[in-house]
Amino acid sequence: MRISFYVRKISHWASDLPVGGVWGRSVHEFIQKNLRWLWFDGLYASASDNIIINFISLYILSLGASEFQIGLMSSISSFLAALMLFFGAVLAERIGHHKEIVVLSGGLIGRLCILMLVFVPILFHGASVVWIAIAFSVLRDGFNNLAYPAWMSVINETIPIEGRGRYFGSRNFVMGIAGMITTLAAGKIITMFVHQTGYQIVMAAAFVLGLASSYSFFKLKTEPTIKRIGRKASLSIKAIPGLLRGHPQFVALMLTAGLWNFAINISGPFFSVYMVQDLHFSASIVGLTNVATVLSGLLVLNGVGGLSDRLGPRKLQIYSMILIPLLPVMWIFAREPWHIILINIFGGTIWAAFNLTSFNLMLNSIPKDKVPSYSALYQIMVTLSLALGAMLGSALITRFGFYVLLIASAVVRVIATILFARLVQEPVKEVIEVVST
Repeated sequence: MRISFYVRKISHWASDLPVGGVWGRSVHEFIQKNLRWLWFDGLYASASDNIIINFISLYILSLGASEFQIGLMSSISSFLAALMLFFGAVLAERIGHHKEIVVLSGGLIGRLCILMLVFVPILFHGASVVWIAIAFSVLRDGFNNLAYPAWMSVINETIPIEGRGRYFGSRNFVMGIAGMITTLAAGKIITMFVHQTGYQIVMAAAFVLGLASSYSFFKLKTEPTIKRIGRKASLSIKAIPGLLRGHPQFVALMLTAGLWNFAINISGPFFSVYMVQDLHFSASIVGLTNVATVLSGLLVLNGVGGLSDRLGPRKLQIYSMILIPLLPVMWIFAREPWHIILINIFGGTIWAAFNLTSFNLMLNSIPKDKVPSYSALYQIMVTLSLALGAMLGSALITRFGFYVLLIASAVVRVIATILFARLVQEPVKEVIEVVST
């Protein structure tokens, strides 16, 4: 009897997971279907993206790239992202069809760039191989960012505000599981083959998983779920001051996010390179250390989602921001794989809380009738800051080495945390009228 009880409990938990837990069962069936498709979109997207995020730098490094080129790739990608975000917001406002923009831009064109990465070593030779691979990686990021403002609008329409913490906790949980499995598998496959063959295999897998994500997103039915409020202002350079005027909460959040991401990317692009070139870890070991981050994050996601809904995301974000500057300092003393694993277990827990609460805080701070414009402005600030951070990191690592990057990143993270705590307030939740059909 006791076994059957636990079997039923696990079965109910698993069936509720795609709608954000028990809360999701209380919403209209139409909304539940959307939540399920978005959940599966996240599952496949995470499986695909974790291959790219964890191994693209190592792949391009195996093609002959230098540390400077890896940093430059991150910087160029961020500058292009800022430009594409702006055009993406204009596109989303002027033609609508947000779901279609996401599927065509990030879903198809962006993922075709992943497929092209498979064939780069076959079709090209010599010094040009590195630059062509960098170009496809940058273009993938660019088209993903072109889709971002429209994606944010779809997210805002699809998920009722009162359950976003619990839903994203559930969605991020399965994304973490999927990312962990593919990271381990990809690292093992890469080490089984010589030269770039293993990397080509896992890039092909990332392409296929990405298509599954695009199909799931395409199945969303968004238009009837939200009653749109007010008229949309068209985004332009001249319109930006007017858009920001009267929204000090959003401005403070955007500026502190810019400083925070600048700090993160001073060292961010170089951790995998450091492990391979200085600590002499294999791709499989690099994958294992990244899995430690994901696994520890999974243990806290559901709890963090509920706390975020009850207490508000700002307070939880401050706690995580106080602890995150410790992470780069810990890397100074790391020499063995188990050192990195311990750091990543600690970091994964904190970053899981930060990522969930920061996204919800940003979404709750955006005027609900201007989601594409404001989400684009926020992300443009983030990507420009990432670009500047990568540029500074590239210059510092060439001249002073990796440890100086770690100290610089930690110091700026502390400054960003202090400013965030002083300037950013908990936003007042707006009521969105959800209608069913």
